[in-house]
Amino acid sequence: MVSLGKIFWIFAKIGAFTIGGGIPMIAAIKKELVERQWLTDEDFIDIITLAQTAPGLFAVNIAILTGHKLRGTKGSVVATIGSALPPFIIILLVAMFFTSYKDNEYVIKAFKGIRPAVVALIGVPMLDMLRSTRMRWWSWLIVVSSMTLVCLLSVSPIYILICVIAVAAFVSWYNNKKEVRR
Repeated sequence: MVSLGKIFWIFAKIGAFTIGGGIPMIAAIKKELVERQWLTDEDFIDIITLAQTAPGLFAVNIAILTGHKLRGTKGSVVATIGSALPPFIIILLVAMFFTSYKDNEYVIKAFKGIRPAVVALIGVPMLDMLRSTRMRWWSWLIVVSSMTLVCLLSVSPIYILICVIAVAAFVSWYNNKKEVRR
């Protein structure tokens, strides 16, 4: 069983050294938890999926779900505090000192230099998750069509989610009805 202290320090380390919020944290969380064999790849994908669909901050949702998987309610609380405390302290310090340096050309260039790294931190875990899932042809069709609708036609993701949920509910109902006939 994983100790509460280890859970706290892993999530504190992830929270302190991950730039860009929840989604860029995915690679660090996977490295820390799956490689330590605290979670399986399947557990990790399930947690990411649930965290993404639940209301609230993505990083906090991941911490809550992972902590609960590892140690129940206490694990959820400890993981959440661990993931939220370092960024809170860092933001507090930045807010205290940033106002006097916000127009500094080196600070502006540093923030512009961080942007490509954040894009990579978002993209790499997404590709890893795609590789580790064994998606069928219709899953790929949903991915490609959703990306096309959002990126090229500016369709709201909310409408896509509503349509996918409706189709999934219908397919599930149809399959259940077919099994009952047998």
